[in-house]
Amino acid sequence: QTYAPKLILLDISDISCIGDVAKEILNCYGCVDILINNASMKVKGAVQSISLELDKKIMDANYFGPITLTKAILPNMISRRTGQIVLINSIQGKIGIPFRAAYAASKHAAVGFFDCLRAEMEEFDISVSTVNPTFICSYHRQPAPGNWEASIWK
Repeated sequence: QTYAPKLILLDISDISCIGDVAKEILNCYGCVDILINNASMKVKGAVQSISLELDKKIMDANYFGPITLTKAILPNMISRRTGQIVLINSIQGKIGIPFRAAYAASKHAAVGFFDCLRAEMEEFDISVSTVNPTFICSYHRQPAPGNWEASIWK
């Protein structure tokens, strides 16, 4: 069956709205065959210059966001005993480089979670893949002095 496309906006770093978005998707289509987690945020800076608030925002977008969405969709896949979950992550989920501590930490955490999920989902015939590309060019805004939000890569 072919479905009309539907645009649903989601701020993956806003964990509180992910469950409602997942319900909206499932109510509209009945199921999700393939979930591709491909949202990410990164920031460049020395550990001592990045606030704990920004560390948490990066962790929400890169770790808690994808796992929250995955957990919201997973029961439907398990009940149907089929599905694919893909995490588009980063090589920095395997190795860290200077001035990317928050980003690398969030990507390491995601790799750990999805590695465990892969093993758990085998019995339900659900495929879980993690893709760790090297450096990619993404949209960036030059920050105004003192504006840490503008230094985030999206």
